[in-house]
Amino acid sequence: MLNFLVEQRLEEAVSRGELQNLPGEGRPLELVGDVLIPEELRVAYRILKNAGFVPPEVQAFNDIARLEQLVNRNDDDAAARASAVRKLSLLKARIEQAYYDKAVARLGR
Repeated sequence: MLNFLVEQRLEEAVSRGELQNLPGEGRPLELVGDVLIPEELRVAYRILKNAGFVPPEVQAFNDIARLEQLVNRNDDDAAARASAVRKLSLLKARIEQAYYDKAVARLGR
């Protein structure tokens, strides 16, 4: 049923000319970086990626990288560095716990 609705909406948009002159029009999607994503999810993931959405795990790793840069900076702001160290420790602990929980859940199946 969902596929039918999607097809119907796409056909309506095409008939109104809303999908003309878009970047990449007439070329196949480049799904090169998506080989680890199941085929049935690739288009949805690509749409989310193009909309600027990142999974929570990726956002957490981005936050870790930003905090590590702050911790490793050579400035004199000891308070900011200490705060970053605390946030970094908490974020890493949360990620480790999340992966542990996922592993336990998979083993329990």
